[in-house]
Amino acid sequence: MPLKTLQPAHSIQTPANNSTHSWLRIILIGRNLKRTLLRAGMWAAVCFVIFRVALVRVEVIGISMLPTCPEYSRYWVNRSAYLWHEPQRGDIVAIRLAGIHEMLLKRIIGLPGETVAFSNGRVLINGDVLNEPYEKYPCNWDQPPILLTNGEYYVCGDNRTMPAADHEHGICQRYRIVGKLLK
Repeated sequence: MPLKTLQPAHSIQTPANNSTHSWLRIILIGRNLKRTLLRAGMWAAVCFVIFRVALVRVEVIGISMLPTCPEYSRYWVNRSAYLWHEPQRGDIVAIRLAGIHEMLLKRIIGLPGETVAFSNGRVLINGDVLNEPYEKYPCNWDQPPILLTNGEYYVCGDNRTMPAADHEHGICQRYRIVGKLLK
């Protein structure tokens, strides 16, 4: 009579242990490894497009957009916002200065074909006072009218308590506008 060999207790799989093992495998890699890898690749491609092509992360450095955008706050800019329409007055946009990481956040106050002026701290568009509910602080800027040509926008920060000479504002070419701030 042949002798039976005994197996160690840890190598015997019980149905409960096998069931737990298969559920863990399904949770981690799915029922079909090829399909799971394909989904992971598709998600990676979608995330790449969204976070490298469609959206840009910007950090505010400076106080020119107070109180709307506090210093050192971070925002996403939608690069595809102006694919089907042009920028509008009141939009907060990212403007590329030089290189891929040099950008300003500013608000559009003047559109192509308009004249923009500052008189006693008020913005005048074609001679009419612009209603700016976002501008909270007093301003004393004075500037003669500037005519914007095709493809030019006038941009300015919301914090106009700063002297006009210390504040980055003025004409911005359309091609420099990267996208619209998501807020």
